[in-house]
Amino acid sequence: MLSLWLFLLPCLSLVPLAPAEKGLEFPQYDGKDRVLDINDKNYKKALKKHNMVCLFYHGPIPDSKEQQKQHQMTELVLELAAQVMEEKDIGFGMVDSHKDAKVAKKLGLEEEGSVYVFKADRVIEFDGLLSANTLVEFLLDLLEEPVEVIGNALELRAFDRMEEDIHGYEFLEILKEVARDNTNIPELSIIWIDPDDFPLLIPYWEKTFKVDLFRPQIGVVNVTDADSVWMEMDDEEDLPTPQELEDWIEDVLSGAVNTEDDDDVEDDDDDDDDDDDDDDDDDDDEDDENDVDDNDEEDDGDNDDEEDENEDDDDDDDDDDDDDDDDDDDDDDDDDE
Repeated sequence: MLSLWLFLLPCLSLVPLAPAEKGLEFPQYDGKDRVLDINDKNYKKALKKHNMVCLFYHGPIPDSKEQQKQHQMTELVLELAAQVMEEKDIGFGMVDSHKDAKVAKKLGLEEEGSVYVFKADRVIEFDGLLSANTLVEFLLDLLEEPVEVIGNALELRAFDRMEEDIHGYEFLEILKEVARDNTNIPELSIIWIDPDDFPLLIPYWEKTFKVDLFRPQIGVVNVTDADSVWMEMDDEEDLPTPQELEDWIEDVLSGAVNTEDDDDVEDDDDDDDDDDDDDDDDDDDEDDENDVDDNDEEDDGDNDDEEDENEDDDDDDDDDDDDDDDDDDDDDDDDDE
């Protein structure tokens, strides 16, 4: 079966990528404490909080500086593993065999220097080399289901072909040839990732490139901003043919498939949001204008009503004056008589 691996080929030349290229650098410990000091008060909470908990069972911290340094290096390995696995909901902790003997007994920890992984109702002991790379690889394997259920004839055929040779050497030669033919595009790099050979980088790259690395992936990355495009595979168990790979890479490098396409979608979404905001502002302005017009009409109506009332009052006053004049005339007639 093909031994899959990561292959980086900058299109400018076959030299390593610059350290400033976002997303392609090796993860460094960020200084944040993620590994818990497990004791009788917090071990139950840690087991309930995470789907999987990884505990390092160690002896009392030694007095000699050399042994203390070795202990610190072990703790640093756990911290780096906890950092890259942070998105996987895996908790990490250390249990002192002397100070936390009761907790160790409850959890069934026996061998000092071993790592115990708690998943559901199972306890798995890790006795391998205690390095971040091997530990992360072990934990990623535990995340996968141990048994795959074959549901149809297509999956059965894929299972039967799993042991077939996929001619990895031919893929390698195609990648080299295409890279040499496109040395005028220095900002793009061809990437071939095998999750089995770089377990420490898997969570980091999945977050950066937004790609599923539980299976091999082939893509092209823009090293200036880590934008990437990945080849779609109809059958995740099979890599594409050499000709399909060559055609796809040439489409990417020629611009037919663009690593910036996702940025255009995001920009369009932002523009749509801005347009919606502008429409809302226009609607608000129209509503305000309508309110002003309505208020003006109400004011005009009120003024008209007031004028009508004033006219009615004037008419009433005139009628009263006429009545008074008639009364005066009657009085004059009485005096003449």
